[in-house]
Amino acid sequence: MLAALLAPQYAVVYNSDRNPSQIFPTGPKTQDLTMLPSPGLTFAFAASLLFAPLEAGAQSTPASSPPLSLPAGVSAFASAVTVEGGEVFVGRPGGVDFFPMPPNRPGGVHVFTQSGGAWSQTALVSPPDAEVGTGYGTSLDVQGDLMVVGAPGEGAGAVYVYRRTDGAWTLQERITWEGAVADARFGAAVATNGTEILAGAPGADNGNGAVVLLADGEAGWERSQVLTAGGSNESARGSAFGTSLDVEDGLAAIGAPGGDISLIPGPDQPSLMPGSVYVFTREADTWSQAAHLAPPGNEPASMGRSVQVSEGSIFAGAPLAQQASGAVYQFEKDDGEWTLANTLQPDSPAPASFFGLALAVSGEDVVAGLPLAGGGTGGGFAFRRNESGGWREVADFGPGGPFNFYGLAVAVGEEVAVVGAPGADFFEGTGHIFRRTPEGWEPQGAIIDDNTGMEAVVGEERECEEGQAGGFDCSEVNLVSFLPVRELGGARGVVANDLWGWTDPESGREYAIVGRTDATTFVDLTNPGSPVYLGELPLTEGATPNLWRDIKVYDNHAFIVADNAGAHGVQVFDLTRLRDVTAPPVTFEADTRYDGISSAHNIVINEATGFAYVVGASGGGETCGGGLHMIDIRDPKNPMFSGCFSDPATGNAGTGYSHDAQCVRYHGPDEAYQDREICFGANEDALSIADVTDKSAPVVLSSAEYPNTGYLHQGWVSEDHRYFYMNDETDELAGNVSRTRTLIWDIQVLEDPMLVKQHFGTTASSDHNLYVLGDYMYQANYVSGLRVLDISNPEEPEEVGFFDTVSAGNDGPGFAGAWSVYPYFESGLIIVSSMREGLFVLKKRPPRVS
Repeated sequence: MLAALLAPQYAVVYNSDRNPSQIFPTGPKTQDLTMLPSPGLTFAFAASLLFAPLEAGAQSTPASSPPLSLPAGVSAFASAVTVEGGEVFVGRPGGVDFFPMPPNRPGGVHVFTQSGGAWSQTALVSPPDAEVGTGYGTSLDVQGDLMVVGAPGEGAGAVYVYRRTDGAWTLQERITWEGAVADARFGAAVATNGTEILAGAPGADNGNGAVVLLADGEAGWERSQVLTAGGSNESARGSAFGTSLDVEDGLAAIGAPGGDISLIPGPDQPSLMPGSVYVFTREADTWSQAAHLAPPGNEPASMGRSVQVSEGSIFAGAPLAQQASGAVYQFEKDDGEWTLANTLQPDSPAPASFFGLALAVSGEDVVAGLPLAGGGTGGGFAFRRNESGGWREVADFGPGGPFNFYGLAVAVGEEVAVVGAPGADFFEGTGHIFRRTPEGWEPQGAIIDDNTGMEAVVGEERECEEGQAGGFDCSEVNLVSFLPVRELGGARGVVANDLWGWTDPESGREYAIVGRTDATTFVDLTNPGSPVYLGELPLTEGATPNLWRDIKVYDNHAFIVADNAGAHGVQVFDLTRLRDVTAPPVTFEADTRYDGISSAHNIVINEATGFAYVVGASGGGETCGGGLHMIDIRDPKNPMFSGCFSDPATGNAGTGYSHDAQCVRYHGPDEAYQDREICFGANEDALSIADVTDKSAPVVLSSAEYPNTGYLHQGWVSEDHRYFYMNDETDELAGNVSRTRTLIWDIQVLEDPMLVKQHFGTTASSDHNLYVLGDYMYQANYVSGLRVLDISNPEEPEEVGFFDTVSAGNDGPGFAGAWSVYPYFESGLIIVSSMREGLFVLKKRPPRVS
């Protein structure tokens, strides 16, 4: 999963090991390069940093948990933060622009107040009939009793204006920019001085950008001007003017960084730009451009990605400056001219840390974030003005944990600072609060959105009627039951990943085996309408909780691997022990552990031969180049290494890395290989076919590429071994295709596979895992959930049913929702793991007779 982010151009992988005088929470200090599940995306952040133009009377409720019908959120809490009057305001837009994690909850703004030394939520502000995916809360600013919130994804964008009356925040007006194009992103940045509002639209005018100035009039907030960057100024073209902005009385600064940071390569990759900041001043009721500030030198700097105005000075973040170590430039006006007065950097600048991506200034204090440093763990630095007017570093915030993006949002007031980590707890998000001291800043706790998540659906089977079952969209698939992640033992931030099934040969009882971030769980499906969580097998002691876990079963034993998890190895668990559980939930221990590998992305088992194949091994042991690490498991509790196979002609790193595979005792139409053991590898950029019958001398049979490649993820053979159905995880995200694509290979000649069809689904969601049973293919397609395809005509699949496991949001590309599906129970039950949601027990209706 998430192998999309491979680093084809600007790979950034380095060790972050600063030794500051103050270190604030949380997480590992160093990312060990030996732990990379190479070459896929890792928590050490081998990411492609590509810069593309930006495309362009309700009341607040008291603090409380959102309705339990909402899933535990991909909410990106603390993507925007500000401090005003001793209160902390936190934006929860539902996602982070540069990371493709689709939201599943409407946005909101949380208000926190301190009492007795503790911070508690006192209000939750959201628009009436809030929808998922509008980005409400992406930007916000507060001045006294006036609050402005941007929703740049609501059509062409929208701005919400609130007034506080009798202690409650009341929606005063929703403002749109009439005539703006769909990709304008109006409201991507907002600022107010109390009487005027500036709203950035960096995608307007083909990415040139614009800022709309609103004035408070008798008829409400009225558009008084539209500010643009220097008219015909060549440097304004594609500058994304309005990406950031700030205003202080009659002085405004507007950032034009020249693009935005994206972790997914798109079809257009423009030249990186130095970036700049435009200064505007007001005379009477008219704002006019007073200066155009550029970074020193002419290197790509992306200056203006963040900007602040404080006491007549302008501060501009330039995260790409100085080989992407980043800088914050302070400009002051001297004899009528704006000049560079100071350059702020950490005492020990680190390459590719992107310092200045976020920025906040208040009087004598500056806080700047570097959320992409250290593999996305992030961090931040605080500076204080010294007697000479310069700045000294007084604190180092962070780093956070993997993918926390700690420091993506920062705010500072007279006595309090806030550093947002919207990726914490797998994109639920956390805000870290600090108290000002004479020497620097000290931690004062963390704030979160304490949404409790979804309720279980148990009891009687919910029929799919009129396109709904139990609140989920569906067609021809019924909801038998549902257990949310928390009822599988998961705490905040824990998600479900892979799953498999086991049927007890003695009793016929069926069990679901569901991976979690930190464990493997076991669920008894004997009464499928009321499944029983039996307990968990924690990850190997000393290993690291991780997003990726994979499970397969052989001879009543589960074999479990984890990617980017340290010395996890292969856990082996005797499933017959589940018969004896009388007081669930139980915490189990593995029966044995195979330590010939450390981490691995996946494990493949050929039950016909009794061999397991670890793929994507990394971090220690015999990695086999990331190809097939072959293990004899015929004695399940005594696994033995049997050899390696990889085809260096495949894989992005030229080592033959396999992301996933299927190995079978072949009985297809190719007579030359009858009854041989054949492995089909999903090798990132090519299909790999190998004969591994002789483990000491495996043979490459063929490899084949295909058009519009994103990342070849996984596949499965038809039951007659004539076709191989394969998915590409990122072709939808990269814009290579417009709908979910399944590639159909004719493998009747194993030495010459032929791509005979590209099937396009009914949605644009990214596909993840698929499995074949008889004439049906069962696909787990992330945010569009389970998709069932009739493949009785093998080259013309037809969707005949679906169950959308994500109840909110659209079915676009990105990494959330259904991870995997297991359709092989004799009872006909289909189980699906959905990352934020949990375990779904489903049943396909029989074909209707016309």
